[in-house]
Amino acid sequence: MRDVCIVGGGVSGLAASIFTARAGLDTLVVDGGESILARNASLENYPGFPDGVDARRYLQLVREQARNAGATFELGRVTSVEPRDEDDLEAGFVLETEVGDPLEARRVIAASWSDSEYLVPLDVGRTQRGSKHFVAVDDAGRTAVDGVYAAGRIAGEPHQTIVAAGHGAKVGLAAIHDSEVNFYHDWVVPEGYFTGRGRDVPPGCEEIDDEQRRRRDDRARETILEAFSEPLEEVPTMHPSVDED
Repeated sequence: MRDVCIVGGGVSGLAASIFTARAGLDTLVVDGGESILARNASLENYPGFPDGVDARRYLQLVREQARNAGATFELGRVTSVEPRDEDDLEAGFVLETEVGDPLEARRVIAASWSDSEYLVPLDVGRTQRGSKHFVAVDDAGRTAVDGVYAAGRIAGEPHQTIVAAGHGAKVGLAAIHDSEVNFYHDWVVPEGYFTGRGRDVPPGCEEIDDEQRRRRDDRARETILEAFSEPLEEVPTMHPSVDED
């Protein structure tokens, strides 16, 4: 029984997984194999990259960050999600996949644009617009079914990477809050930030001294320098309709 199962390994699902895993929740990401972001020739409106960034490189780094946070991954496609007990949603959910044994999780985050057929058994309230289906959510990404959330484009958010990342983080925080884990802020702060004011370090926070800060900065720079030392050989994925033609 996982604490959280995230369906979709794109930007919103990965962002949610970083937060839930860092909060100590056992987090599994079921990755369908490709994010729509991989179709971008160049990602050029994401803050922090003045001249843009290769979208596939960006996805690689976010996946690495999720793994470093403690999230685990399984490649595959979820075909249905159902409650383990119709009368007790706190008992969690069973997720059937195309291959392998069923998965079990206390909470499910749908982040799988544009596939949402697996949610039909839950009656979360899907709305069709053209050929796509969207899931109704509240301001925090909660659906009509307790323990089930939706993040990113599937929840009607704009089709922008920065928005997907932000909404995924917001939904991850909602799942953390509903899980009632001991959590305050996902902050790493200088030594003495809290204790220097006579306060305990809050749950989810960490104080580090200057030596630790420099060591982490060195590691962060090494990671980025290595990631961008050579061009990525992967090319954008073309829209399926173009491939068919």
